[in-house]
Amino acid sequence: MSAWRDRGFVLLSGVIAALGLAPFAMWPVALAGFAVIFTLTQAAATRRAAALTGWFAGLGYFAFALVWIVEPFFIEPWKHGWMAPFALLFMSGGLALFWAAASAAAFKRGALGWVAALALAELARAYVFTGFPWALIGYIWSETPLAIYASFIGSHGLTLFTLALAAALGAGLKGARLGPALALLALLVGFFFERGYAFNYAHILHGPTVRLIQPNAAQHEKWDPELIPTFWERQLEYTQAAGAHGKPDLIVWPETAIPWTLGRADGALEQIAEAANGTPVVLGLQRFDGPKLYNSLLMLDGQSTRRALYDKYHLVPFGEYMPLGNFLARFGIHGLAAQHGNGYSAGPGPQLMNIEGLGTALPLICYEAVFPQDVSAAPTRPDYLLQITNDAWFGQFSGPHQHLSQARMRAIEQGLPMIRAANTGVSAMIGPHGRVLASLPLGTAGYLDAPLLPPLPPTLYSRTGDWLALALMLALLASSSLFYRLRN
Repeated sequence: MSAWRDRGFVLLSGVIAALGLAPFAMWPVALAGFAVIFTLTQAAATRRAAALTGWFAGLGYFAFALVWIVEPFFIEPWKHGWMAPFALLFMSGGLALFWAAASAAAFKRGALGWVAALALAELARAYVFTGFPWALIGYIWSETPLAIYASFIGSHGLTLFTLALAAALGAGLKGARLGPALALLALLVGFFFERGYAFNYAHILHGPTVRLIQPNAAQHEKWDPELIPTFWERQLEYTQAAGAHGKPDLIVWPETAIPWTLGRADGALEQIAEAANGTPVVLGLQRFDGPKLYNSLLMLDGQSTRRALYDKYHLVPFGEYMPLGNFLARFGIHGLAAQHGNGYSAGPGPQLMNIEGLGTALPLICYEAVFPQDVSAAPTRPDYLLQITNDAWFGQFSGPHQHLSQARMRAIEQGLPMIRAANTGVSAMIGPHGRVLASLPLGTAGYLDAPLLPPLPPTLYSRTGDWLALALMLALLASSSLFYRLRN
């Protein structure tokens, strides 16, 4: 009973640590949770006990952070509802294995070993098995002035910083000196408050105007034949509405904004161009290329001519495609967003899209904005990021807020503004410092006209990617090994 009580306490500590993520953004509480996790991991008597401590902490953290993943299974509960608890348990338990491996590797390696190993584990889960860097530890700073540090060391560097601070706090709980860690935190926060985290954009809020369309089509209604005309007419109405600041320079519809595939959408595209009255339009739709189905982004000029096409290439496993999909389809198991067998096919990779009057955009469809490395993989540096998404899949609780938070981190890392159109919200214009300059609330229908800001000079992170954070992690790991050998 004592062992299970202790594991329950570790599990709770993981849940507390996840309170640092959006929409709660309780970073002091999260730091306390990680400090407790560090202390309990260090107290483990065996490597196996350390691994179990890490696994239960990860289970609590990911189960709470990713609770929104049950939402898609209840779009069609008669088909997928039974999978929801298993999906949450297996996803959380699987990701927690990274924390278990890190805790085992850091056994008897002290604070440096724990910080380096867990940061490396978080970096690894961003890449292994196509990667899933959702809810990175470093995102607890996304609503604070410290988020700007992502422009130097990236989100993984912020994870390293978070764990170092938590280890210092944990050491304080055991009687070690706590003053230096708290002084460092106060210095960092104070520096960015003094330097003006609330950046003054007033002198540059005269850039090209972009209109974001948010139809608010709930996922269980989105493809309902009786409701499709409602959402279609709503988007056309918002497109042709007179703007307070005149005609927009670009209109952006969200992911899979129309119910017709590209090959059958000629009439619809003409209606969109007519409603736009000469303004270019970017929208999401599906398209077939032979037997292959793609989740795509299309740009139309003012005369409905197709100027550019982008196919999503970083697909969601078990959502947009199923590994061994044709085989599993025989047993009635399909990806949640997939249409046939294996589901969507992957596009060739990142590409740039030139939009007259606005410069060069890097298109991102939904989940692709979660990956720092995908944005860094652009052929050349764009002028801005352009994300279209269908966050109706994520429900109304934490998922959409976390997705927005991560999109903001991409803007900070690259020093680029972001245009973000989301079906059910949150649609937003994001500045190159990660500030949301204008937005439409979650779960509302409407449109928003907002200026597109110019990019900042290239950031350190945009030049180095994750290599700098990786080098710091490896240096800490090597130092912990050296100290371990000296002690023994």
